[in-house]
Formats: sequence, structure tokens, C-alpha cells
Amino acid sequence: MTVVETPPPLPVRDRTAAPDRAPGALSPMLIRLAEERATGVLIREHGTLHLAEGRVVHAESPLAPGLDVLLTAHGTLDPAVWPWTDDIPAAAHRLLAAGLLPRGALEVARLGALFDAGYFALAPSSTPGRFRYGATSAAGPLPAIPVTALDRETLRRRELLDRLWPDPAMDGAPLIRADPLAPPPVTLRQRAVLDRVDGVRTAPEIARELGRPAFHTLVDVRRLAAAGLLVKGRPVASAPPRIPPVTDPDIALLKRLRDALEAL
Repeated sequence: MTVVETPPPLPVRDRTAAPDRAPGALSPMLIRLAEERATGVLIREHGTLHLAEGRVVHAESPLAPGLDVLLTAHGTLDPAVWPWTDDIPAAAHRLLAAGLLPRGALEVARLGALFDAGYFALAPSSTPGRFRYGATSAAGPLPAIPVTALDRETLRRRELLDRLWPDPAMDGAPLIRADPLAPPPVTLRQRAVLDRVDGVRTAPEIARELGRPAFHTLVDVRRLAAAGLLVKGRPVASAPPRIPPVTDPDIALLKRLRDALEAL
């Protein structure tokens, strides 16, 4: 039976030190760029944010399924008519121009994808972010959002996940199924996640396979961990380097002599 881990203690915020938390504190650089109405691309370890005059027009992260995946995975849009391009805002413009999706539906889907990628882009990072000034190709036909809105939504999501199971390592680690004596019932959504847990896949990889927003999958993963059905594994270690065979002729001769003596 797999032993269920005890989660690390939930960090306690010092509200007396900062009773009115300033928006943008998740990334001081981002709030400064918003204040100066900068245009360009903020590049961070887990994603990028595209700004136009200090507002967010697009976000992308390798950990979050893009708008193309979210719209085509479950039949909202036929994959055959998606304007396949890496420029998602340009694709949105083509969809609107061709009348393939109502503007409101596209706006809701695009906002969900933006918040999904923004959550990872604003995640704690081991490397400093950098900003590339200049016109961003990500400006599209849909309205931009204030930096404060992205900051507030990202913080809300972090706090929700911490309430469910306060171990952020679950979000990026390979997942392993636990085997409790009396497993609790799970929802159909959670069952779909469990069915793809194999000790190798991470939550973002499962989200992409399912065609679901990554954050929704993180919620399922944290709830499954709290129920004792999931634990985090360790990244798969690379194989040790292979030791080449001995080719020195003198050493090879000594080995043959040793073998001959042992055979006597």
C-alpha cells in the first residue's frame, strides 16, 4: 500500500505587515511595466506575457494548453477549420472574420486560456524575468486586461489550491496513484485524471491530453491528493553513463592471464 504524504504546513501571511497588499506584487517588474504603459513581451521561466500599453493582450506557457487545444478538443470548433498558426491572436481574428465562433464565446475561451497561462507565467521562479520592448505580434481583436486583474486572479487561484492541499510541488511533479484501504468516491472528471496517472505524467501533461484548462486539472489533482488517492513522485532520473569496455592491450592481456590461472 502506498503511504500518503503529509502536506507541508500552509504558509501564514503576515497581514499586520501588509494589510493592503499592493496589486502586482507577484511580479514587481510587471506592475512597473503597467505603470509606464509599456509595450512588449515579459519573458519568465514558466511563460510569457504580452503587453500593449501596459495591459495584457496575450499569455502563453508550455504548462497550459493553448486556445487551439481548448477549442478543438471537445467539439467547440472543428479542428479542420482552426487556422493553424502559432500566432493565437491572429487565429482569433480569422475566426471572428470568418464567423466561425460568436465573439462572446471566443472572448470567454480566450480569457480562460490567458488566465491559465498567466497562472504559470507568474509562478515563483528561480531566474529573473526580462522584458523585450517593442510592438508585440500578440495584439489581437479581443480586449486586453489590466495587469491588476491577472495578478488578482493568479493569487486567488494559488490560495484556492493551497486550501485544497497545500503542496505546490504536486503541480509539476510526476503523479503516482495511492492505494488507500477505503478509497472515497470520485467524480467523472477526477476519474479521467486518475486513469492517466502512470508515475510519469504531470498535471499539465494530463490537462493537455484531456483538452482541459491546466488550472482545472490542478484543482482535481489537489483534491485527489487530499483524498489520499494521489501522491507526487520524483522526476525520472537519467540513466547512468555507460562505462566503455577496456581496450588497453596490456590490461586485456593481464585479464586473460588471470582467467587462465583461475582455470587451473
